Amino acid sequence: MKPLFALLPSATFGLGAALQDTGRPYDTGMSSRAAWPNGPFVTSGRWIRDASGQTVTYAGTNWPGHGETMVPEGLQYQSIETIVGMIKSLGMNAVRLTFAIQMIDEIYANGGNDITLERAFVQALGQTNGTRVLGQVLAKNPRFTRSTTRLEVFDAVAEELYKQQIYVHLDNHVSKAQWCCSGTDGDTWWGDRNFNTANWVRGLSYMAKHGKSWPALMSIGLRNEPREPQNNPALTWSSYNWQSWSSFMRQGAAAVNQANPDLLIFLSGLNYDTTLTPVVQGTALTPGNGRFRFEDFPANKLVLELHTYEGGVNSCSTLQNNLYRNGFQTLQGGPGINVFPMMLTEFGFLMDDRTWRGVYASCLASYLPAQKAGWTIWVLAGSYYTRQGIQDFDETWGLLNHNWSGWRSPSYIEGALKAMVRNTLS
Repeated sequence: MKPLFALLPSATFGLGAALQDTGRPYDTGMSSRAAWPNGPFVTSGRWIRDASGQTVTYAGTNWPGHGETMVPEGLQYQSIETIVGMIKSLGMNAVRLTFAIQMIDEIYANGGNDITLERAFVQALGQTNGTRVLGQVLAKNPRFTRSTTRLEVFDAVAEELYKQQIYVHLDNHVSKAQWCCSGTDGDTWWGDRNFNTANWVRGLSYMAKHGKSWPALMSIGLRNEPREPQNNPALTWSSYNWQSWSSFMRQGAAAVNQANPDLLIFLSGLNYDTTLTPVVQGTALTPGNGRFRFEDFPANKLVLELHTYEGGVNSCSTLQNNLYRNGFQTLQGGPGINVFPMMLTEFGFLMDDRTWRGVYASCLASYLPAQKAGWTIWVLAGSYYTRQGIQDFDETWGLLNHNWSGWRSPSYIEGALKAMVRNTLS
């Protein structure tokens, strides 16, 4: 869960950095580079594999596109090409690009046509500020006009990620376009006031199909951080449980696979996606007696994802044990254990000169590469068009500074993050 204080795609940094099970680096000759991204990807036990059978691991960051504008953040400050170049300079090979179901709902409500950037920014920021910020976006990204649509911006992001060989992982972050997450935002669980299940299924299908034109789109997350609806006790009582989770995830996975069978499908867990224990351990999906069954989902396409924000943890062993218990056990397997690839798609902390040296950040910097587990750090964004009612919100957890022109914590970038990327992909 991202503290309250504090869509579409393409390609990766290269399979040249990926490992086979033997630990030998993948051949980085011209033939392998020319094949990039060499999809579609499939799963095999705990590994993700490309079309040649080579192991692929994600090491990347989150680029939000689910906010009120429903446009990938930062474009008023820098061009898409510059932002993607910054990601590439870290050696990263993946971006988790977030989107809101509301965007697809508005497309359907608009006769099947997406709305323009002019309407999107004015709708989110007001006439004066929306017009001003849109002018900045167009100045930095002259390929766009006021009549460019939101999805065309996502397409351009995807195109540039493909050009710079960065994989795109598309993530359904929210239904209503807003900052995520809290237990009272109406977007917590299927059936909450802003979370219409039928629209969610429709939105996943739409984006999976639309993304077929993005060569670097390799995977999609069905839903970010399912959580208890704290101000909806009837919904909590009736369906906030593993049995219902399984039913909803099957619906989403089927919709995605029917629309685009090439995509890997990521499953997130309960309690803000901090636990997937019964899925991994094969225990009852309560309150029923059923257990997780691979045959209920598309074959060789499932990846698990977890989040952790245990910034106050006192020891690395405690953090590792928590991750293991909550789902990372899947990577080791064992009697009765369901084996999947596992990714930590969110972790993050204050980007200053000190925090990255603490237990939480330094532990993850060593643990994830040692596990050969994929990850995407929260968050790339140095600022947001608007967040929680504040326009041009400064993101102190952002890898980039406020105007997206450089790193907020160069000491973290040089002292830990680049090495974490190298060690994950080596």
